[in-house]
Amino acid sequence: MRLVGVCSAAAALAVGVADTAFACNIRDFSAVATCDDSGHGLIRVTDKDGSGTPASISLYIKMTVPGEDDRLLDTKTIEHPTAQGVTVDFAEDWAPDSTYRIHVKAGNLVDEDIKPLLTTPSQACSASETSPSPSDTPSAQPPKETPAQQPSPSQSTTPAAGSGTSSNPSPQGAGDSNLAETGADSHTPLFVGIAAALVAVGGGVVFALRRPRTSRSS
Repeated sequence: MRLVGVCSAAAALAVGVADTAFACNIRDFSAVATCDDSGHGLIRVTDKDGSGTPASISLYIKMTVPGEDDRLLDTKTIEHPTAQGVTVDFAEDWAPDSTYRIHVKAGNLVDEDIKPLLTTPSQACSASETSPSPSDTPSAQPPKETPAQQPSPSQSTTPAAGSGTSSNPSPQGAGDSNLAETGADSHTPLFVGIAAALVAVGGGVVFALRRPRTSRSS
């Protein structure tokens, strides 16, 4: 009988230890600050409670002002935790080197914070950084030509009518140029007139000189 009692006590102790080993406790929970695929920050809490006890997870941010209470950000519930682990994500664009407190409430078994407190990495997620204003955002369209590259109406490659920079001289300009080269300029009529006057004067002198001789011979 004494041997049976010892065996029963040993079995009860083993069952109690096993129940304690599988019972939910704060060591089943962990938290990490990370980034999602789009570059936004999130805080992920994992529950590896093999007993399957539902747990309520509350996320707080530690305030830097002494005496000010931590600010509650959000609360989520893990309904069916497993020993392999079930996660819940809090969308939080955390700042570098910030401190968060995660409180766990699981039935009557757990009602405490995950230790140690969560401190975020020293580098923020890419989407958490300061975003450029719309005016500073590069356009996806090809860049347009600058005014220096695009000819203005006054700089058109087609010469304007009557422009002095035309490479094709007008017919009148060509005639003037040929006259200047051959010496037939606008003074030619004057020279012709002078020559005619000299001829007329010479003829008159000859006539005047011959007239007296005619008179004497008669």
